[in-house]
Amino acid sequence: MTTPLDRAGEEAVNGPGDPEPKRAAAPRYAKAPSTAAVIGWTGLSALVPGAAHLRAGRRRTGFLLLGAFGAILVAAIAFALIVRANLGLALKDSTLVVVTVVAAVGALAWFALVLTSYVALRPDRLPQSGQVVSGVVVGVLCVTVMAPFALTASSIVTVRQTANAVFPSDGGAGASIAPVRQEDPWNGRRRVNFLLIGGDAAGNRTGVRTDSMTVASVDVGTGNAVMFSLPRNLQYVHFPKGDPLAARFPNGFTGDSGQGLLNEVWQYAEDHLGKGKGPQELKNAIGHTLGFKIDYYAIVDMYGFAALIDAVGGLRIRVEQDIKWGGHFGTAGTIKAGYQLLDGEHVLWYGRSRVDSDDFSRMSRQRCVMGALLAQATPSVVLANFGKIASATRHMFRTDIPRDLLEHLVPLALKVKDAKTTSLQFVPPTIWPGAADWVKIRRLTAKALKESEQSRRPTLAAGATPGARPSGATPATSPSGAENATPSPTRSRASAPATPLRTPTPNDQASAKTLADACGF
Repeated sequence: MTTPLDRAGEEAVNGPGDPEPKRAAAPRYAKAPSTAAVIGWTGLSALVPGAAHLRAGRRRTGFLLLGAFGAILVAAIAFALIVRANLGLALKDSTLVVVTVVAAVGALAWFALVLTSYVALRPDRLPQSGQVVSGVVVGVLCVTVMAPFALTASSIVTVRQTANAVFPSDGGAGASIAPVRQEDPWNGRRRVNFLLIGGDAAGNRTGVRTDSMTVASVDVGTGNAVMFSLPRNLQYVHFPKGDPLAARFPNGFTGDSGQGLLNEVWQYAEDHLGKGKGPQELKNAIGHTLGFKIDYYAIVDMYGFAALIDAVGGLRIRVEQDIKWGGHFGTAGTIKAGYQLLDGEHVLWYGRSRVDSDDFSRMSRQRCVMGALLAQATPSVVLANFGKIASATRHMFRTDIPRDLLEHLVPLALKVKDAKTTSLQFVPPTIWPGAADWVKIRRLTAKALKESEQSRRPTLAAGATPGARPSGATPATSPSGAENATPSPTRSRASAPATPLRTPTPNDQASAKTLADACGF
């Protein structure tokens, strides 16, 4: 049996001169954190993963989390730089799927990170009230850190669904569209031509009426674009050789009404050639009129367009004179002259009002609306109103632009925004719709394209071949069907001489104007 020694006994054993034996060091414990500290360190770990684990003394786990976070940051920055250099990559279907999955995994990972950080700080050492308060706050924090990832995933899913709904994966109605090659998406063309249509399918009308038709011819190397506006009442257009309507209307299109208006072509083809034939026949007619092939079309429903304008916050437009709107006499209201910020409804009335106006004035105003939208729909505006824009686009837009071309179309659109855009309208006195001078239309078209290409850089666009046709055109065919560089003019449905002695419109050298000059941007 042993008994503890008193201090005197120790001295007796060790001797008065011997040093005292060392006592074992007592274990050290970190000071228990307060409720505020637990909440603070947990919140910090949501921003700097591993911070809470380092505070709790779990260095290995803390440094591993910090290293993983650093690797994620580096990967995110690298991805952002790649996308910035090629914005079209962000719209690839595979990219959208990967980003959606990464966002979903990130949400779960950050939820687990916040939870494990909280547990690592041992909240069980807190008083009961502190445990309840910290638990509630950390629960809210877990949901909060998941929100950005959930919003990202939701937005990406919306983008993907909208893109897949609007842009057909197989070319849709345009069965003649060539497959998209990644190394050369434009198939060697230096120019690509888009037919932009404003369609009106109101409830009191049968079928689709193409009231606004504009061709945008874009240089894929520089982004320089020329916009050709054709009047809806252009009469007796011709079709290229081999087209089913060329044989039916050898002297010019007359349609069912006998008037042969351009805006009847779409619906006539739908009714007589079969559903889905309207877009291609309209492309053929307009392309033949201008002297080059129309590659793609896009039709926008007028009322859906108003929703799109509202989605971007309206358009600022220079109104040159008061525009009355509503009814036959403009009794509903007036859009005052000057610079105005117009909502979707008033933009439609500005572009379509017939009160004290005519079709040609409407074409001019519609051109300015399109230019204003192009100029004012900046990336920041699109991002800020993304949800509303996606919803409006999905219900108003139809096109034969292939889904796979979208990633190449976005960089081209950005080029167009920063390049020179000119516009040419085929309206009186330059061209009379009822007695169009087809030779003159093609001559003015070629002149506008040539002027647009004069500012072209010497380097070719990626994928363009040196021998490509400047306008992306195919050999034109005359109204009679024979291939020719310039078609024989036709003033009416009757055949005309191959070389007219006098053109029915003034032979002034009309030229294209920039949208900035025409619309006051």
